[in-house]
Amino acid sequence: MIGMSSAGLETLAGLASHEMMLFASVGILFIGFDDLLFDILWFVTRRRGARPHYLRDNSVREPLAGPLAIFVPAWDEAKVLPAMIRRTLSAWQGEDFRLYLGCYPNDAATLFAVSPLVAHDPRLRLVIGDTDGPTTKGDNLNRLWAAMGRDERAEGLRFAGVVLHDAEDIVHRSELALYRAELTRHAMVQIPVLPLLGIGRQWVAGHYADEFAEAHGKDLVLRARLGAPLPSAGVGCALTRNALTLLSIERGGSPFRPDSLTEDYEMGILIGTQGLGTAFVAAVDDEGEWIVSRGAFPATIDSAVRQKSRWIAGIALAGWDHLGWAGPQQGGWFARWMLWRDRRAPLAALILLAAYVALFAGALGWAGQALLGWQARVPGVTLQWLMALSGALLLWRLAMRGHFAARAYGLRQGLWAIPRAFVANVVAMLAARRAVLIYWRMLRSGEVVWDKTEHEANEALLVAAALPLRAP
Repeated sequence: MIGMSSAGLETLAGLASHEMMLFASVGILFIGFDDLLFDILWFVTRRRGARPHYLRDNSVREPLAGPLAIFVPAWDEAKVLPAMIRRTLSAWQGEDFRLYLGCYPNDAATLFAVSPLVAHDPRLRLVIGDTDGPTTKGDNLNRLWAAMGRDERAEGLRFAGVVLHDAEDIVHRSELALYRAELTRHAMVQIPVLPLLGIGRQWVAGHYADEFAEAHGKDLVLRARLGAPLPSAGVGCALTRNALTLLSIERGGSPFRPDSLTEDYEMGILIGTQGLGTAFVAAVDDEGEWIVSRGAFPATIDSAVRQKSRWIAGIALAGWDHLGWAGPQQGGWFARWMLWRDRRAPLAALILLAAYVALFAGALGWAGQALLGWQARVPGVTLQWLMALSGALLLWRLAMRGHFAARAYGLRQGLWAIPRAFVANVVAMLAARRAVLIYWRMLRSGEVVWDKTEHEANEALLVAAALPLRAP
């Protein structure tokens, strides 16, 4: 009986190792060549010797005139929102803006936390919804949009643009000046977003740093170069009032989709496919600092999975339903390729799972050979070549990730990015599974709820590493 069980386990381990490795190798090649082509395009479109873009370079253009509305949707943000408000008011002294805070009647903690600030500063506008929260972030933003319109009619003014931020963000002092310069040419402007790192946040929060460093150091840069629609990150993003008015007209008076988990992403893509100009701008201010938006990202596996599952469900699954695929008049093959890259996360997670199952089965086979005398199943020549090519592409991917992490956070974090790739893979696999369940519930119930990220008060104390002055 023991012998039969051992023989069956030997066969199962051999089959699992072979078949899963075959599937994973083909999948890694498919995804890897996709990334490699993207990297090649990024290299060949770079301008050799290009210097960084400085804010003072925009002085030749007349900046966008008029007040700016800052939209900050909030649900259960009493721990971080007051500090964010104080930082923002201090950073943007002398700027013409109004900060709209979207809260809920059943969120007493947040209301009590921000009300004293609102009462003493005319630049703050508290908007309390008619329904209890949480609804969705898109619904919250639509209420802020409506409140802004009421203020315009009551006061006889017109806002020039809208800036999007979250309750935990750390804004840059030159951010509004950059928006005013760039919104004269573009309907939407996105600046780089860099997660904060600190003690105890090197692994889970660190993998966000790696991903954003590469996405905002390469991916959005190339998309902007080649004129593809740009997704909004939902923070560090500004839009002209005219662009949001156009979306509002098309959507019956509300520019943000209330039944979406990723209304910011969809808004950016839709603006681009409508033929309106979008730009990703990485600029340096007059003091030599990169103009970026910073914020704390989840530092635990559970919170990271919750956040990423929302992104995957909203972009890769529901986003397909909401946006479809760009046509030839909306950016052509490159725009469709970018949509595919945005939506491939569930497939990539499945390939990663197959690879780890193959590694586990292979390790089981090696242990059986050493301890029980199993016969090792040698991969065929074709599979060996597939494994070698996929391994080379994985090494290339790790090198690129480390390169961009080093550019944004320094050499030490660039080296940390290599082992952190395992954390990123675990989060991606768990999040993909949860995203499918979220999407299934959305289809069955028709309800979408704001499954927001929890924040702690000490997140505002994190200090990010200085950014090296290098061209993106």
